[in-house]
Amino acid sequence: HRYFSHRTFRTSRVVQFVFAALGSMAVQRGPLWWAAHHRHHHAHSDDESDSHSPHQHGFFWSHIGWFMNKRNFGTRTELVADLAKYPELRFLDRFDVVMPVALSAVLFAIGGGRWLIWGFFISTVVLYHATFTVNSLAHVFGRRRYATRDHSRNNWFLALVTFGEGW
Repeated sequence: HRYFSHRTFRTSRVVQFVFAALGSMAVQRGPLWWAAHHRHHHAHSDDESDSHSPHQHGFFWSHIGWFMNKRNFGTRTELVADLAKYPELRFLDRFDVVMPVALSAVLFAIGGGRWLIWGFFISTVVLYHATFTVNSLAHVFGRRRYATRDHSRNNWFLALVTFGEGW
């Protein structure tokens, strides 16, 4: 998140690919799609063009509806031109099921159905909801330390659940 969406640090191309591959296992589409959506969100947080603002579209839509809606499936590569120049990232973005399927196969090979169910399916659903609470709940509940043009808030509970992203 910090690397792809905010470019807060630099790293090698190999580490960039490893980050993208690991992030792709979260089954939240490809790295370019994710970074483009996140960059757009920060540029338009809680205004009409923010696809997951609870203030514009309601709680359910901001939590998961936007992610499931077909009009949000495409990757806006113009927002991530700096990343789209790497063919390996374009590959992971275009074939975003490769890494989740590989992870599922490895989990099943190691531990059978139990590992697949707990290590992939249940953990992915929990991860989805933890991630999406930052879009929905963290723009409604919590403390605002600074006056900003959006409705984002710091929420200590969400920060614990999301390893800091709710802050």
